[in-house]
Amino acid sequence: MFKVNDLIQYGADGVCRITDITEREFRGRKITYYVLSPVFNDRSTLYVPTDNEALVSRMRYALTADEITSIIKDDSIGDLPWIENESERKTRYKEIIHGGDSVQLVRVVKTLYSHQQAQKAAGKKMHMCDERLFHDAERVLYDEYAAALGIQPDEVLPHIMQLMES
Repeated sequence: MFKVNDLIQYGADGVCRITDITEREFRGRKITYYVLSPVFNDRSTLYVPTDNEALVSRMRYALTADEITSIIKDDSIGDLPWIENESERKTRYKEIIHGGDSVQLVRVVKTLYSHQQAQKAAGKKMHMCDERLFHDAERVLYDEYAAALGIQPDEVLPHIMQLMES
């Protein structure tokens, strides 16, 4: 069970701090909730019922700075195989983005970045669907990295580039 002040990754909602564990009445039944506050979005609050296994399974402890550095420097993490069917690609990448596996998320970002560069080289643009997936994957990844490293999300890419050069 998670505790108040734990820093967690909650699927595509990003890094959140558990600010409270509270009981609320809903339809005549008392339910215990984790109250989550997204670290980089102070305009929202999420309530996750502690007895809802599907939702709680989307919660995991956020990575540490050392774990993140290890992932970034791991040369064995390559691109995913390109899925030609846009609908299948969208479904698979959304699953990864919402699943919260950081290594798979890095692979999605790498794959979409490679595709973006190939499209640019051919004088084309990425499909809007791929752009949106790329943006969503980057946001989730950068939020977790920023929280662990104590930096802002817009500082993550330069930090990653610096790590890869060293």
